[in-house]
Amino acid sequence: MPGTRLPAPGGRVALTALTALAPAVWGTSFIVTTQLLPSGHPLFAALMRALPAGLVALLLTRTVPRRDWVWKSAVLGTLNIGAFFPLLSMTAERLPGGVAATLGATQPIIVAFLALGVLGQRLSGPRLGWGVVGVLGVALVVLGPEAAVDPLGLATGFGSALAMALGVTLTKRWGRPEGVGALTFAGWQLTAGGCVLLVPTLAVESVPARIDAGGVLGYAWLGIAGGLIAYTVWFNGLRVLPVTATALLVLLSPLVAAALGVLVLGEVLGVVQLAGFALALTAMVAGQTAHSERPRAAAPSDSEPADLEPADAVPVERVSVRAAP
Repeated sequence: MPGTRLPAPGGRVALTALTALAPAVWGTSFIVTTQLLPSGHPLFAALMRALPAGLVALLLTRTVPRRDWVWKSAVLGTLNIGAFFPLLSMTAERLPGGVAATLGATQPIIVAFLALGVLGQRLSGPRLGWGVVGVLGVALVVLGPEAAVDPLGLATGFGSALAMALGVTLTKRWGRPEGVGALTFAGWQLTAGGCVLLVPTLAVESVPARIDAGGVLGYAWLGIAGGLIAYTVWFNGLRVLPVTATALLVLLSPLVAAALGVLVLGEVLGVVQLAGFALALTAMVAGQTAHSERPRAAAPSDSEPADLEPADAVPVERVSVRAAP
């Protein structure tokens, strides 16, 4: 079965820009969480970000997983959401935000190595290099003198990056069933991830005693924009774009968080931080145009892009730039 082809250059730029909206929206999570949500309930925030959005998607599409996609959706939902969110919250509690953001920025590097075994690709040296540059840039932006090392925090931070990196790579490997749109696919994973979070949330945190209007607005933003819309856009782009290039887009999250700190909280970026900002943006953009290595399984013909996944990585489907309904 032939692989899904990349769109024409103009279409690829548009699709990449659309996909980049997802990590940009995820970058708003920090300020929404700290300024609007009740403190001390990270699991509940993760649950509200996932389960309601997933159920809304299922109601809109009226499509549930069948056959082997029941367990695949459970695995992907656990990695991308059910495990990623709690590990990220634990990291934020034990490490300064800058250290946590830097650990999260290692995801493109992890994806580059996972693509070796999971997708059968050769290691993309240029994108691996830009991933390292991106981590350095993010570190310059967010790391400060308060940066501290906590072994458990480092473990959970790396674990959160590994969970999402593996989820992203498996999402690319399995594709999605024929005729299933990105909204439906996101709904399956959000619902599965929310179900994983349900019991731990109720057992450990329960529901906050008081949720004011700001909290309702914050949970709605995380669930609708950061959950349903962002993951629909993300999975729509991930289906077509090279996985190592798409993973580099997550560098936008800490950069957006830092920018909002300046615009909303009045924080100031120094010369070093501005240089890091520019470095991370350069890495992200350059990583989109860098040529990846050809798949180990078989070299594509001249008519096929060099950074396609192996032939059995994704099913054939003509993909539109906009998210599937």
